[in-house]
Amino acid sequence: MRVLDRFRVDDRVAVVTGASSGLGVAFAQALAEAGAHVVLGARRVDRLEETRALVEAADRRAVAVRTDVTDPGDCHALVRTAMDEFGRVDILVNNAGVGTAVPATRETPEQFRSVVDLNLNGCYWMAQECGRVMQPGSSIINVSSVLGLTTAGLPQAAYASSKAGLIGLTRDLAQQWTGRRGIRVNAIAPGYFASEMTDQFDTEYFDSTIVPRTLCGRLGEPEELSAALLFLASDASSYITGITLPVEGGMLTT
Repeated sequence: MRVLDRFRVDDRVAVVTGASSGLGVAFAQALAEAGAHVVLGARRVDRLEETRALVEAADRRAVAVRTDVTDPGDCHALVRTAMDEFGRVDILVNNAGVGTAVPATRETPEQFRSVVDLNLNGCYWMAQECGRVMQPGSSIINVSSVLGLTTAGLPQAAYASSKAGLIGLTRDLAQQWTGRRGIRVNAIAPGYFASEMTDQFDTEYFDSTIVPRTLCGRLGEPEELSAALLFLASDASSYITGITLPVEGGMLTT
């Protein structure tokens, strides 16, 4: 196999959660362009149809399923649909998540729990379901965050805790599944990319706090993160498991 061929995922089946907007759309489109069929999960079904159209424009098949990853039953239904439609699951992109910025003295138990339930527990339920059907050579990519590794000037205890927990979950699932079952489990830790999540912050925050800490001097482009995800999803990373790959423009070095 030539080096560039290792980045192809032709005719593999990828499940992408949080696929109705932002980075989830970019991930689904990149996987389709690299050859994968894509099973799309998110709570907003109307937006999923737009992502489905992007996948089909790349001449790949797509299936959209309304999915709330905090509900293990929904996770089971999403994976069951993938198996019914394609007979296999080769790639899981655990992308569904939410960000908040609530001061620790004011954050309610319900607010904290809801973030952890979606960002951490939901990824576990999805990994469980996919891990039960995946074959050797499969790959799970958990979308953590640079805020699981550092802070960035906002009160984000729930978000940072959930993303740090996801890094720990990645290590443990890799330890359990790679040697025994041939399933690789890795994470990416994005810095700041244009998305619905970052739209909630004003420009001043990025200009004064984020960009000065980023060696590349700018926010990231979704395609740059998608390229890193494709690396971990494909055979290009066949000897890599249990790691967290920061994609943050040098933010962690400052």
